[in-house]
Formats: sequence, C-alpha cells, structure tokens
Amino acid sequence: MLADIALWNLGVIPEASVEFSPGLTVLTGETGAGKTMVVTGLRLLTGGRADASRVRTGADRAVVEGHFHVDGLSQSQADTVAAIVNNAGGSGDDGEYIVSRHVSAAGRSRAHVGGRSVPAATLKEFAEQLVTIHGQNDQLRLLSPERQREALDRCSPDIPPLSASYRKAYQHWQELRKIWQQRTSQRREIAQEVDRLRFAIGEIDAVDPQPGEDRELVDSIRRLQDVDSLREEASLAWAAIDGAEVLGGIEDEDHAASTRLGQAQTTLANSEDPVLQELATKLGAITAELSEISAELGSFLSDLPADPEQLELLLQRQQELKTLTRKYAPDCAGVVKWREKARKKLSALDISPEALDQLQRDLDQAEKKMVAAGAKLSAARRATAQRVAKDVTDELHGLAMPHSSLEIAVAETAPGPFGLDEVELRLAAASGLESRPLAAIASGGELSRVMLALEVILSQASQGMTLVFDEVDAGVGGKAAVEIGRRLARLATRHQVIVVTHLPQVAAYADVHIHVAKESASDSVRSEVEVLSEDRRVAELARMLAGLDDTATGRAHALELYRRAQQENAQMRQGSVGAPTGK
Repeated sequence: MLADIALWNLGVIPEASVEFSPGLTVLTGETGAGKTMVVTGLRLLTGGRADASRVRTGADRAVVEGHFHVDGLSQSQADTVAAIVNNAGGSGDDGEYIVSRHVSAAGRSRAHVGGRSVPAATLKEFAEQLVTIHGQNDQLRLLSPERQREALDRCSPDIPPLSASYRKAYQHWQELRKIWQQRTSQRREIAQEVDRLRFAIGEIDAVDPQPGEDRELVDSIRRLQDVDSLREEASLAWAAIDGAEVLGGIEDEDHAASTRLGQAQTTLANSEDPVLQELATKLGAITAELSEISAELGSFLSDLPADPEQLELLLQRQQELKTLTRKYAPDCAGVVKWREKARKKLSALDISPEALDQLQRDLDQAEKKMVAAGAKLSAARRATAQRVAKDVTDELHGLAMPHSSLEIAVAETAPGPFGLDEVELRLAAASGLESRPLAAIASGGELSRVMLALEVILSQASQGMTLVFDEVDAGVGGKAAVEIGRRLARLATRHQVIVVTHLPQVAAYADVHIHVAKESASDSVRSEVEVLSEDRRVAELARMLAGLDDTATGRAHALELYRRAQQENAQMRQGSVGAPTGK
C-alpha cells in the first residue's frame, strides 16, 4: 500500500505531499490543475520513463518520493518485495520501504529503493508487486492481443505454472530445431569446419603440449646455453665452503669455510663464559645451514646437463610449441584450453547419418513434450475464459451495459513463446448480435467499463494492492458513472484504490477526497493539493455536478449524492450489500 507521496518541481506542482489511507481515494480538480501529476509521480516511482519535459520550468530537476508498506499483501508477495530490495542492497523498516526518483532537466534519471541506488528496471520489478496503474493509454493497450492474453492469464492461479512449464518445453524445442536446421541446411560449411577442427586437434595432439611447458623450456635452454659458466660458479662456491676444488681435483679442507666455522664453534663451546657459549650456539646454526647449502650446490652440479645434444633437442621442442602458440593461443596453457573447446565443438557438429537420426528423434520427443504442455495450458485458458467471460458480462450488466456480453475466444495457432493459442476479447453490444473484436467496436467509455470489470474479477483473488485509475471513466456518465463508483468502492474493500476522476458520481463514494487547484500568476502557474473536509467535499461535488460556482440547488443535489454513496459504503463494509451485478 502507498502511505504517502511527495512531489517537488513536477509539472505545475512546485512542492506537495499527500498522505493516502486504505480504501478509496479520489483526486479531483479543474482540467489542467495538475491532478495527473500525482499519477505521473506514481508512474516514475514504478519505473516509468523519465521525461525531462515534466520538470517544472526554471527548476533543474524534479523529485518524487514515496513510502510503501506491505501490510495486507500475501506473505509470498511480501517476501518477494523484501527479496528484491535485499538483492539491490537496500533495506526496509518493518515492511516499509522508501522509494525515490530524480529526473534532471537534461533528462537524466536516478532511482533509489530502500536507501540504495538502483536501475529503473529494479524499481519496476519492485512496484509490480505493489501497484497497478490504469490510464487511458492502458485502455488502448488492452486492445492488443498480447495484453488480452496477459489479462486472461492473470485470472487463474493455475495458468502461470502451466505457462512456465510450456515456455521451458518450447525453448528446448526451439534450440533443437535450430540445431537441426543448421546441420541439414549448412552441411558443406559444417563439413569444412569439422575438417578444420580435426586437423587442428590432430596437430596439437602430435606435439602434446603441457601447461607451463613453454616457460620451463626457456629456463632449461638458458641453463644449457650457460652450462660452463654455471658449473664454474657453483664449483668455486662449493670449494670455498667444503674445500673441494672440483676443477683441479685438489681438496684443501684446512682452508674450507665449514672447517674454520667448526673450529670456531668448538673453541667457543668449550668456554665457561655464557656469552661465548651463546655465540657457539649461533655458530652451530650457521654451520648447519652452510651444510645444507653445500648439499644443494652438489645437487645442482650433478644435475647440470652433460649431453651436448640435449640443447638441440630442447630448441627443436621450443620451435614446435611456438608453431602452436602462433596459431591457437599465446601460451601452452591456452593451446590446451583451445583444444578442449574444439573437441566439444566438434562433437556438436556431428553430421553423420547416425547423429542426424538421433537429433531427429530428440526433436520429435521435444515437440511432443511441448505440444502436451501447450495442450494443458490451452485447456486451462479455455476453462478460465468461459468463467471470466460470464463474470465480466455480469459486471458489464451492472455498469449500464445491460444487453452487452463479453466473449473471450481462445483460438488455436502455431506454437509460439506463450502457447499454442491466441486470445481475443470480443464484445457483443446487444443480445442476438454477433460478437466482434473489442478493438473494432468498443468506445472509450465501453473500454473503461470492460477494464474495470476485468479488474474487479482479478481483484477477488488478491488483496493489499494499490490500484490507480487515471481518468478511466472518460466518456461515461449517468447510471454507468454511479455503477463505476460502486465498483471502485467495492474494490477498495480489498485494495487501496486511488482514482483521478471528473465524475461526481465516482467522487461521492470516496473515503478520502483530495482536491488539486491551480493558481495562476503573471509569471508562473502552481498547483496546490488539499484533503477536503466533509463540507468542502460537498461544495466540490456541487461544482463537478453543475460546472458553476456553489449554488443552493447544486449543493442540495451534491449533499444527497454524497450521503447516499457514503451510506452504501458503510453497508458494503458491513457485508449487507453484496457485489452489485446490475441484474
């Protein structure tokens, strides 16, 4: 539910804030006063397109901020809202979330949910769980087959899981179908690709590179090229430590570093002075470490290659690896990875008769699963269509369309991403007349009533949402207007309903009446938002009824309309008035 909304520099509104309550809230005012700016602000909070032209003239940006809370929503919806906010890095306070949108005069937009900056798409995902906005453009969208299918699918809890199951089967069938078409229509190109991959894999297998081998070869070749100087350097160091002159075959242990250190350690160890004894211990550690270094030097010398042909072999191996790294990857590790990818790709390009036969069998099986899933979805849609068409027809009879009937046609079509059928809303204006597509015969007023009737049916399976209707009662008057007011009031027993209207018959049913007034000055235009008291409500209804300033006759008529509507509201809440059907 929407707790409040604050607007800054949006259209003709320099600054305004509105608190919303549960039930039915209406916004009224003269044409051009800025009523729709409140809905524009809501659209921005629900991820709608940011339009720089909505920024008030002279301001550098427009700001909209709203507080939403999840009271009244189902637990699953509340959990979904919390998950969306948490995933975005935001947070809420006891199920209440702060949402804001900034639109600069240059057209740039920033959105925040739960204290974190988010993309507008995240804002839309968040708002879909809380708010549904109906406007005149939404009525036109109801004429599209996609919107009509979406409306039908929302009318049954059985359809979404069946639709998800079908989409999964359809996508799998599409993938296999695409592979089949590629392998059968591009055999020559695939055969050439197979030959190229086989040659490359064979070339790599013949060399059999190992990850990191190229770097190891560089070190080994450098060592072989410098083997004489390395042997001399290591030998001299080893002789200095152990007194072994390897090159000359002479040993002079008396002058060896290890011998002299050993003698120094022994001398100090025999001393009775604790300082000298401690130094003897340290020399012992140095002697042990020197012994390890000597052993490593001996091992280094013994490992130095003595075969003069080994260098040539390593250089030849290096050249083989360079041939591969020039073609397939910068190093041996990359070449090995390239080969693995090539093997996987090669296995997927099998165009042998056996492979094509297996692919055909897989495709046929996938098509059977898709058709079976689509048949279940179609059956659920047809059953739902019959029920919803009857319920909507009953609602239309109560909305001053006593002879009209709605038909929801579910016709078989080629497999598509949303099923094996297409949905079309058809309206018969009178009994005995053939139903025709809604787009072909419905007026604006009729579309408004069909949309409202659908929303009434949809709302029965949910609660706690915020439903916004922006002048969807355009083109309606008289008894139909009263019935629209009644149904909006009935919707408000389960949801929060916010309505922008010009109809006094609708405004009379409101629990809260908000008036938007425009003030014009020589250099600016501004709008003010006011929550009306009961007396001011009656005056506003009189203005809406007569289109003139307050008169005794208009006021009396407005007071009667207001009292009757409020009495019906009270009875509706107590459950003594059932759903109006118009029968």
